[in-house]
Amino acid sequence: MRTTPLHDDFGCEVHDVDLRAVTKTALYPDIRTLFEEHSLLLFRNQEIDDPTHRRVAGLFGPRENLTDHSEDATAPIASVSNRAEDGSVLRSDDLNLLNLQSNFLWHTDSTFYATPALSNVLTAYVVPSHGGQTELVSTRAGWNRLSSALKDQLRRAVIRHHYSTARKRISPELGALEMFNRYPPTAWRAVWTNPVNGRDALYLAAHAFGVVGMANEEAQDYLNGLMDAVTTPDAIYSHTWRPGDVLIWDQRATMHRGTPWPYEEERTLASIVSSAGEEDGIASVRPDTENLKPLEEDHALAGGL
Repeated sequence: MRTTPLHDDFGCEVHDVDLRAVTKTALYPDIRTLFEEHSLLLFRNQEIDDPTHRRVAGLFGPRENLTDHSEDATAPIASVSNRAEDGSVLRSDDLNLLNLQSNFLWHTDSTFYATPALSNVLTAYVVPSHGGQTELVSTRAGWNRLSSALKDQLRRAVIRHHYSTARKRISPELGALEMFNRYPPTAWRAVWTNPVNGRDALYLAAHAFGVVGMANEEAQDYLNGLMDAVTTPDAIYSHTWRPGDVLIWDQRATMHRGTPWPYEEERTLASIVSSAGEEDGIASVRPDTENLKPLEEDHALAGGL
């Protein structure tokens, strides 16, 4: 496949591929090879409808479902949009818009979920006149820039995550909603090793609220320092959307965030997250839970975030 780089650290644009033609045996094996190597893939000028979107995402793994819908073709695709059901644009104080704004924090999807995410297939339908970029960094390249001493420490570290953590930072009312408190806290090792190429990546997200063995304030300083270290301005790829763009990224080796746009203008993207399997290296981030304190006990400390 013909490709061009997106950033010195990671990512490539894939040319002359129609995602409607991708199947398990046709084109996907080559796309998956690029995915493992580059962590971020861009496909321009796609005509991707809902069935195609579901099918392509499903090639990477089971489609994640954080709603009450059963896993089938009728489950809704997550809409990343400030357009209300009646066609109007959400008010600036609407909790749904505040929820979108929580995505402006650096994160990896679903670190708060019992099965972590492998990929996100995100496509654009309506874009604003300016702003609304999606920014990404390589946590693999970020890992490589850390000191040897810090890497040794992180190989032993276990980080705690909860769905409500990032929402609380935006709005206490948002963070208190039942939908962001329906899942118990999780704990993952700080390093995810890719089983295909053996490369390590820092596994971190805005959902993180604690580190095993650290007091809450110490843990927050530690997590903030890690976040700052891997999201320096020169490490960021900023994608300006065009309708028909499709981004596919590796959740094991990247973090991403949205950016503001004029909220009186519509911005509508659609996202399908696929879950990782054992073949994707989950074992490398799964901690020895028998040696951890009850997660609910530590999560009580996260209320001050």
